[in-house]
Amino acid sequence: MNIRNYNKYFHLHTISGIIITVLLYIIFFAGSFAFFKNEINNWQNNTPQANFSAQDINYNTIVDSLDTQLGLYGRDVSFYFNDRSRIINFSVSPSKDSLNPKAKERLYNLYDTTTHEKKSYEQAYSLGEFLYRLHFFAQLNGLVDIHFAPFGYFLAGLVAFFFLFALITGLLVHWQKIISNFYIFRPWEKLKTVWTDLHTALGVITFPFQLIFAITGAYFLLNYSLVSNTMTTLGYGGDTEKFQKDVSEDRINKEISFLNKPIDKSININEYIEKTIAKWEDPHISNVYILNYGDESMTIAISGSADNRKQLNSRGNIKYHINSGEVEEINNPNDYAGYNYIFANLVYLLHFGSFGGYATRVVYFLVGIAGCIVIISGVLIWLVARDKKNVPEHKRKFNFWLANIYMAICLSMYPVTALSFIAVKLNPLGGQHFIYSFFLWTWLIFSILLSIRKNIYKTNRDCLFIGSIIGFLIPITNGLVTGNWLWISWYKHYNDILLIDLFWIIVPLLTLYAWKKIRTVQEKKESAAALSQESTR
Repeated sequence: MNIRNYNKYFHLHTISGIIITVLLYIIFFAGSFAFFKNEINNWQNNTPQANFSAQDINYNTIVDSLDTQLGLYGRDVSFYFNDRSRIINFSVSPSKDSLNPKAKERLYNLYDTTTHEKKSYEQAYSLGEFLYRLHFFAQLNGLVDIHFAPFGYFLAGLVAFFFLFALITGLLVHWQKIISNFYIFRPWEKLKTVWTDLHTALGVITFPFQLIFAITGAYFLLNYSLVSNTMTTLGYGGDTEKFQKDVSEDRINKEISFLNKPIDKSININEYIEKTIAKWEDPHISNVYILNYGDESMTIAISGSADNRKQLNSRGNIKYHINSGEVEEINNPNDYAGYNYIFANLVYLLHFGSFGGYATRVVYFLVGIAGCIVIISGVLIWLVARDKKNVPEHKRKFNFWLANIYMAICLSMYPVTALSFIAVKLNPLGGQHFIYSFFLWTWLIFSILLSIRKNIYKTNRDCLFIGSIIGFLIPITNGLVTGNWLWISWYKHYNDILLIDLFWIIVPLLTLYAWKKIRTVQEKKESAAALSQESTR
């Protein structure tokens, strides 16, 4: 590569990287925790999954209760399941029967299948949901009106696109020495060399994963923001639900004409679930739709998939037309799913690591945190390279302040997140408003105080130390509040609760070790500097 092209790629890599630094760090840090979204939610609410399965639910009881409460005639009832939580989501649409006195009422709740407790989305909002949505900036939706897309989603998609650009230019910059640089790490050299080696080595090791995150993230968010919303606005008058139904390949939940003729027979929903499970050889049920309840057009539509160990990319869709007795099997999860679904689902599986168990998601978490380290080391390389005597003083001050603010915002996420785990454990029913207020205000205060101190070394050192100490308190807090100590969770097979407690023992140990190492290195440098000054006197 000639020097001219090298300089182009180098500057493009540096500029694209420094522009998206803070936003990309937030995406990676929050996204790393989002791999354990359901486990965090279960831990916060002390609702271990245990042996829950969607097949074990008594749908008749739930539907009868909703019918008494709302009057379900002419409504659509939808159940959404997660294979790592006993909490299910369900929604009830407005009734198509205009004479129903409660026709316009809409309901969206979360239901605990063990305690039978119902909560609204805002009441049941948890830290895992917050971190998951933070990693694509959902909290910023509505902050700025850009008409064609939710602002937060569009911003996250744009960052993913720039990240892809930074990855490719970074690869081109290091291409000629990629193998030799992979084996080089010189921790005792000057500071810029240490950060450069760390940035290069971790960047090369995690490059395939980062490339997957960048491509799939850009696909999810820009595709949703630009394509779906533009098409919805132009061709569907803003009716997102209708657009999604029309572009869905199988259209399982597409609207069925309401006849307004009450059905004259009892309906056993559990029976249809059991039939489906038998037909599909014990699948994972993901959705159950009850369309036009109580009408002659009433249809029960069920979606599911085969176990990942049997077939990685699979889907099943079946419809039972209650009045006629007709069964319409759109897809069997044990058969070929079709190109469109395979592509879309594979993108999802690769992005979230949901094709495997805990080991897969732990690897994804480590790769995500490695991405955070690559980002931070890139900022420090940028700062050290520009902290030279030949650089004008006003530019050096600006560069330092920019890096100082970047580091304060990024590094403070660790202690703030750890503190939030304790806050939601002490107040698990605080809901959406409490989590938003606590996390965002605490993060703002930490960021301002660390920025004002104007010492990047101390910011790094103190965030590691404070985060470690708070982290150690998390499993202790859980044990005191719920009685689910590590050994209790192990004995009762509460693997999701145990995972989070173990996480907050292992991670603080590692960060405390990192704190000790950087402190030792700094003390040696200060001692060497002091000796040097004495020798010059």
